[in-house]
Amino acid sequence: MSNEKPAAIQRDWLAKTLAGATLGFTLAIGCSGLLDGLLSSMALGARGQLVMWSVAPVWMGVFSGVYFFRSGARAWAWLGAANLLAFGAPWAFRLG
Repeated sequence: MSNEKPAAIQRDWLAKTLAGATLGFTLAIGCSGLLDGLLSSMALGARGQLVMWSVAPVWMGVFSGVYFFRSGARAWAWLGAANLLAFGAPWAFRLG
């Protein structure tokens, strides 16, 4: 048997959790908006349901993947940048 101590819980788990909960949700909303724009030729009833139900899997995927970041600050930075891209890209293309 080994006498090694198990690894301690990382101190920034709260920052990662909050980043995944808040920025993950806004990223999921932004991605559903992008999906809505891409599927504009689809019938509104089917498109609305697809876009609505795509929020939860994207949010939970981001929420569970946020713990792979090295620190909470990196999670906030990368998810913040992804949110800027998700919400800024459609806005930039409408102006151009």
